[in-house]
Amino acid sequence: MPVKLTNHAADDEGDEARIEIIPLIDIMFFLLAAFMLVSLSMTFMRRVPIELPQASTAAAEAKAPPYQIAVDANGVITWEGAIVTPTEITARLKAAGANAETRVMISADTAARHGQVLSVVNAARDAGVEKVNFETKR
Repeated sequence: MPVKLTNHAADDEGDEARIEIIPLIDIMFFLLAAFMLVSLSMTFMRRVPIELPQASTAAAEAKAPPYQIAVDANGVITWEGAIVTPTEITARLKAAGANAETRVMISADTAARHGQVLSVVNAARDAGVEKVNFETKR
């Protein structure tokens, strides 16, 4: 039985509309990549703008500590973008199950008052945290 080769496009004469899928897939991949890049760039936007002090003997941390607390130039203490007091720091660390192995990173502005930074250190120590580090730049 012979095979009959016909051109169906000539028979339809444009009666049936077609949706091309390949350009739609390209657009969806572009949108996915754009949303991923925007979300990655927004991860550090929650930080308070701080002018870190310089240290010539600073050592880089191998991994980020689980708790980062910031003290700005006006003495305002923030934790994950929310303003907190030293007593709230102690309560939140105790509620999270902080122990002697828990690490806390304090990012203090160069113009921050010494007493305000020490109140954050004392709050962490009151919760049982012994590993308190200070963020600096080289």
